Amino acid sequence: RDDTLDPKELTECVEMLLQLEEPPEELCEEFLSHAGARLEAELAALEAELPPADPSSTAATPPPASDILDFVDRGSSAFVGNLCLLAASYRSLFEGRPGAGDGRLEAFAATLTTRYFELLERRLALERGLGDTSLLVRALDRFHRRLRALLELLPAAGAEAGAALVARAARERVDRYLRALQTFFLGCLGDVRQALAAPRPPGKEGPGLPDLLATLASSVLGQLKAVLAYVQLFTAKDVAFASLPYFKGEFCAEAVREGLVVAFVRWLCRTARGFADGPAERGAPAAPPALLLLLARLCLDYEATTISYILTLTDEQFPPQDTGPAVTPGPALCAEARGAAQRLLDHYVQVQGAAVAQMLRKSVETRDWLGTVEPRNVRAVMKRVVEDITAIDVQVGQLFEEGVRRAQSSDSSRRAFSVYSSSRAPGRYAPSYTPSAPMDTHLLSNIQKLFSERIDIFSPVEFNKVSVLTGIIKISLKTLLECVRLRTLGRFGLQQVQVDGHYLQLYLWRFAADERVVQGLLDEVAASAAHRCLDPVPMEHSVVELICERG
Repeated sequence: RDDTLDPKELTECVEMLLQLEEPPEELCEEFLSHAGARLEAELAALEAELPPADPSSTAATPPPASDILDFVDRGSSAFVGNLCLLAASYRSLFEGRPGAGDGRLEAFAATLTTRYFELLERRLALERGLGDTSLLVRALDRFHRRLRALLELLPAAGAEAGAALVARAARERVDRYLRALQTFFLGCLGDVRQALAAPRPPGKEGPGLPDLLATLASSVLGQLKAVLAYVQLFTAKDVAFASLPYFKGEFCAEAVREGLVVAFVRWLCRTARGFADGPAERGAPAAPPALLLLLARLCLDYEATTISYILTLTDEQFPPQDTGPAVTPGPALCAEARGAAQRLLDHYVQVQGAAVAQMLRKSVETRDWLGTVEPRNVRAVMKRVVEDITAIDVQVGQLFEEGVRRAQSSDSSRRAFSVYSSSRAPGRYAPSYTPSAPMDTHLLSNIQKLFSERIDIFSPVEFNKVSVLTGIIKISLKTLLECVRLRTLGRFGLQQVQVDGHYLQLYLWRFAADERVVQGLLDEVAASAAHRCLDPVPMEHSVVELICERG
């Protein structure tokens, strides 16, 4: 009954008492009681290192005094080691003796190991951030090896609970890596936004969109590959628990491939798409158009190559089992990335088109079209529109291919040439702006609508520069058309619309996929202006050309 006896001395005492023919049943109870008190003390020493288990407490938990490997080492050498000695001694002393069987040792050991697992779970929960994954793997490996030695003596001492504890710890670390990847991507996006918004001194250009895209893509991919390398430590050949069925099948397929890689790619696509779908918070700055363009290109690159590369790399490092759970196929993930890219590019066109349209709207609504003087110049807003469209063309061209244009007519090239050669030859579109004979403008408008193709203003754009610019031009000119339809014009107001329309025609057709789109919309603007004019006397085409050539 001396509490200071160590396991070896206790075994010797019980052995002598058995030789003196003391009742085995009583000795068995005393043996387990004495050994249990010692093991309880060892568990209490481990628990003393942990903060109180109070789920209602909101106070910050202090960091643990020692790392996870030290904690597991002490638990393994003291508690698990002594429990193994206890089990071996109990078997040698009481095996086959009456009254000492009936699973008493197994129940005793199961109760203690359950408490030990709970303490280890609490200690694992204190691991903040990512820390040293190799240290965690070594700790779990050591725990599993010592537990396996115990299970050889006591198969019912919690084999499933121990394996589940290791699996939960590994899955929790994978989940943390997913959150770390998400935080890293958001940080990279913040850097991109800062680079786009940073003021630049005159003559000094900042990083271009291709450089920002390459940096973003390579940084994210490099971080993902580094994470996979860390997670692969859980399945290394020299790790004992890697032979568990969970780590051969479910961990590779569900935790890593689906829970980490696929989940991150889907989150990335949703986050990128959120810049187009989600309404901006009140007071929050809207995403700059260049960011929309860059993210659209990033998602398109993911659809083309990156997703396939990532999934192949994951399957090589974490081979899935043939009979394992179903996984997300690559094409489904690529479709999500392409959908995000399409939405972002459509939104880019709408944002840029709305910006140009707003300029045109204000220029029409703030002008007195009845009392205006005879036009002598192209209005400044039209020059600004051409400048902005040109800048957008340069911006989109940094990330997207040119695209296919409809074959231009010989008149288009001649008209483009005449701008620079000061030719006075009338262009093919002159009749749209200078009718050669008096005619009912309402009838003319209806006839033109009958023979003109319907133009879909907000149709989805293709992933090329020409399609993007065409979409922006359509939105801009459609806005101009609707604004003109709401105004009442005098003679000189109509002539100013003529001059502005001809100027836009000279410069915008080269950006569109089909010059007839620009022609058709500007024809409608001219017809609507004539219809809304109180004195529809157009300006001579030669004068219009002269004014536009002077700029």
